[in-house]
Amino acid sequence: MNSRSLRGTRLGSLSMETDDGVLAAPRQEAKYDCPNKHIIILPFSVEADVPLVWECRCGETAVLRDHEKPEGKPGKPQRTHWDMLLERRSEEELQELLDKRLELLRAGKLHSNRHFL
Repeated sequence: MNSRSLRGTRLGSLSMETDDGVLAAPRQEAKYDCPNKHIIILPFSVEADVPLVWECRCGETAVLRDHEKPEGKPGKPQRTHWDMLLERRSEEELQELLDKRLELLRAGKLHSNRHFL
């Protein structure tokens, strides 16, 4: 094969197809308003469900124009270690355990973890 026949074609990096006869899918524009006065315009397919909120580049939550911000989902309050402990034992049981451990510690049968101090 002649080495000159492929020169300059950038074989594999350039498509020989054209955009002739290709129709883009129908679109709609959604406009979002940020609390910091930013306006976000995004194209969506006409078949897509347009979200009511979008995160702005500044980090705030932008709301779809002519709509109100949806209410957040009511979430569970965060459980603390104390809450999880109370699910397993009553306060009376915990007090008994504490008294026993303090008694053993004071009697010298338990060693305190001094290396954590």
